[in-house]
Amino acid sequence: MSLYEASFRLKHECPYREISERYPDLTIREWYLSDCQVLEITSAEAPTDELLEEINGIGTVLHESIDDSGLHIVTQSCLCSLEGSILERFEEHDCLYQPPTIHRQGWEHYTVIAFDEADVRALLRDLERDRDIELLSKTAITEQQIPHSMLAPVDQLFEDLTDRQLAALQLALENGYYEQPRGTSLRELASQTSVARSTYEEHLRKAENKLMTNAGAYLRLVTSGSAGNPLQSGRSGTSEQRAD
Repeated sequence: MSLYEASFRLKHECPYREISERYPDLTIREWYLSDCQVLEITSAEAPTDELLEEINGIGTVLHESIDDSGLHIVTQSCLCSLEGSILERFEEHDCLYQPPTIHRQGWEHYTVIAFDEADVRALLRDLERDRDIELLSKTAITEQQIPHSMLAPVDQLFEDLTDRQLAALQLALENGYYEQPRGTSLRELASQTSVARSTYEEHLRKAENKLMTNAGAYLRLVTSGSAGNPLQSGRSGTSEQRAD
């Protein structure tokens, strides 16, 4: 069965789109979670003080990097500025939204997946009633080509993780704990917190276990169509085992 992927851009009243219009070198990627929005703001140009002030007014800054490579900021904000009607219209026309929404040069860019080409046409006609809209591409895809991102919403991957577990995971990631070779140790990570090493390690291990459990269902979906057994898992009597 063929599905259809459609990408289009549109204009309507939105603070993020308007910022991208005022600052053409800026790109804003927007993800919707259950109770907030996460925005990744990037630019190859050095930001002005006015731009930084606008960004700080959007929400809570989670990460900020300004260097020779440009600007990279991640913020979290409430859903009050979200134009909920457009996501509802996607659902009304049986179109599956593919995050993130991208704001660039005064346009909002969206991608959707539909099971029928007629649903895409109906959605575009609906949106044209009250927006400037341009269809960028419409492509037939097979089920095997469905992007993995549609299988794993971000909020579901981090479901059931506590604030302390998320903080422990973020600290480990930012300090190179998962790099090869490791950039830090559990002792060094715990020393940056107010808890004992054993407590920090417990938070980190629980976060890892929950994350992998949540990702497991999506991992099985992603690999279900893979051919072969590249690691030859489940086989006994390999040369390495015989050597042991």
